[in-house]
Amino acid sequence: MEPDIAIVLGVVCLALAFPSLLSAFAESRPPRVAMVLVVIAGVAIYWAITTRPGGYAINDIPGAFVRVVGKFAH
Repeated sequence: MEPDIAIVLGVVCLALAFPSLLSAFAESRPPRVAMVLVVIAGVAIYWAITTRPGGYAINDIPGAFVRVVGKFAH
């Protein structure tokens, strides 16, 4: 897996974890799915940052999204 795909996967999982976390707390149940998504996101982001030479800055993430979407759209 390329680091760009991993960083995009991590950011998307992190974005999906937030509504799941809110839903779990609103319904007074344990946030299991949210925590699994946070762990997956953390591992993917950590792997992407350590694998890419120079790592990622916050400003690099939109470019990674464009490259990944372009790769799959092409």
